[in-house]
Amino acid sequence: MHNLRRMSFYIYQNNEWPNFKWRNEEIMSLLSEVRNLQGRLIGRMETFGFELKDEAILETLTLDVLKSSEIEGENLNPTSVRSSIAQKLGIEYAGIISSDRNVEGMVEMMIDATKNCFNKLTADRLFDWHSALFPTGRSGLFKITVGDWRKDINGKMQVVSGTLGKENIHFQAPDAEVIEFEMNRFIKWFNEVSDTDLVLKAAIAHLWFVTIHPFQDGNGRITRAITDMLLAQSDKSSQRFYSMSAQIRIERKEYYEILEKVQKGDLDITEWIKWFLNCLINTLISTNQILKKIIDKAAFWNEHSKIIFNERQNKILNKLLDGFDGKLTSSKWAKIVKCSKDTAIRDINDLVNKNVLHKEMAGGRSTSYSL
Repeated sequence: MHNLRRMSFYIYQNNEWPNFKWRNEEIMSLLSEVRNLQGRLIGRMETFGFELKDEAILETLTLDVLKSSEIEGENLNPTSVRSSIAQKLGIEYAGIISSDRNVEGMVEMMIDATKNCFNKLTADRLFDWHSALFPTGRSGLFKITVGDWRKDINGKMQVVSGTLGKENIHFQAPDAEVIEFEMNRFIKWFNEVSDTDLVLKAAIAHLWFVTIHPFQDGNGRITRAITDMLLAQSDKSSQRFYSMSAQIRIERKEYYEILEKVQKGDLDITEWIKWFLNCLINTLISTNQILKKIIDKAAFWNEHSKIIFNERQNKILNKLLDGFDGKLTSSKWAKIVKCSKDTAIRDINDLVNKNVLHKEMAGGRSTSYSL
């Protein structure tokens, strides 16, 4: 009976909460690898010129915003996100368009978390982020408490899966009455200077904040913004060149599994820290592919710098360089740039004649083109 009761405890119900413990000998080699990869990446970025660096920041933050939202099941428009970030950071970008308010809010939060990473975290700053995420005061169709801690008016905050009557409760957050106390304690710890390595601090903050679950909605996205804030501090740079949210999106199933396991365990969070560090290592390794794309893009424009392209051609070429979804055909060209099929074919043939585009082997109605 004692064991059953013990297993029903959540981590925050432990008498010594939040005095987390971990086994240093099991994490130090992983932490060293993270620090080594971080150092190499920052060193590599220092060799980039201003334009390449801006492109890397734009690519990273776009990925961060898109993937952090995707983890929660919300798909934002990539062009809208990229455009919003470019405008807010004053980076030149050919595809500037107006953005939805929910895109703007997510972008504002992520930029504030990283660009102002050395500023104090406060309750008001968190409320501002939350208000930015939910500008209409609603999450989908539902009215929620915005810019304040959750109230639990409709019952306890639970993370649930399964159909009605067969729900599986993965986690139940602390009661609303204790949130202000819990958050004051978290914020005080967050802002304190300590001997804890900032990468480890990011891992602890991630688990701690998402466990308190202080808001009615948006906790996951704010958790990842807080994590990015501490990782930026650990890099000693407000410029972001890697996106942990993109890697968490890839490892989403394992992410939720380890969180649930640790939140139902004791205060030894070694397993969570190991997962976090491994995820961060994968993040830093995969960043090389992003940087390769940016370098290839710069090399492309450099190689074709003497060729004059029209606005439609510029738009499509940028899309191809950023990673075009599927095959490029004349009908897709016409649809994207809003022109006639004949104009699209003239644009394409011009680029084929200039050796910029290559006609794929499959002909007929499905003729496609690539760089």
